[in-house]
Amino acid sequence: MQATEPTIRASFKDDLETIVREAGALAVKAFHGETLHSWTKQGGSPVSEADIALDKFLRERLTRLLPDAGWLSEETEDDRARLGSSRLWVVDPIDGTRAFVNNRTDWSVSVALVENGRPRAAALYAPIEDGLYLAIHREGVTLDGVRLKASASESFDGVHAAGPKPMLGELEKALPGLVAEPKVHSLALRLARVASDKLGVAFASKNSHDWDLAAADLIVHEAGGMLTTLDGQATTYNGTDVRHAALVAAGPARHAKVVAIARGWRARGALHQSLA
Repeated sequence: MQATEPTIRASFKDDLETIVREAGALAVKAFHGETLHSWTKQGGSPVSEADIALDKFLRERLTRLLPDAGWLSEETEDDRARLGSSRLWVVDPIDGTRAFVNNRTDWSVSVALVENGRPRAAALYAPIEDGLYLAIHREGVTLDGVRLKASASESFDGVHAAGPKPMLGELEKALPGLVAEPKVHSLALRLARVASDKLGVAFASKNSHDWDLAAADLIVHEAGGMLTTLDGQATTYNGTDVRHAALVAAGPARHAKVVAIARGWRARGALHQSLA
């Protein structure tokens, strides 16, 4: 795919890392500041002045990096002109704003470059808890420069899992050795932790958005893991509707097992419609 060649050069990767690290530094400064103004936007989710400032910063810098790319961000009004773009930036300036404004540390800056419906470059920066995940399509993924590999194990004994409590509860019934973790407020970070093997299984409930998922999607896949719907279907991005079905991420063997279990949930109506 000729159009993608400039996006995978070393200089692009270095520039992307620099931009996202700078955005993370701005977020940390606001996080540790004396006052942080926040409010509730339509739909009931929180937003802060830091979300808006980072959105502006990232749009300026990323657009300069790839002027022909479209734009989709949680904090920018959706411009449907993006549907005519073969590639676009998909951004959540602060993924996990609720944690951010409540002085929790499980938040991140999430950036992905999507081309023809799939992520081709991703940077996910959790400056306080994890560090910088950086992935390029077919080049692998690193965490602060260390190459990652999702677990290939089939075992669930002592394996840590995170996601909505009903999903974890159902999975624990089928896999008693599983260890349910507390909620990770940044959905992108929750999913990406499968790549670093901090989590063996991670779930996302129904109606997560492109900006919650795209970066983590590439990170998980470049580590050799899987991120799909509960039916095992791949996810595509930059559609007319940027919301998604419930998802599961895991290493390949565990993923196959969880998908098989999850199909049974739907058959017997084990999960509330809002989750599945």
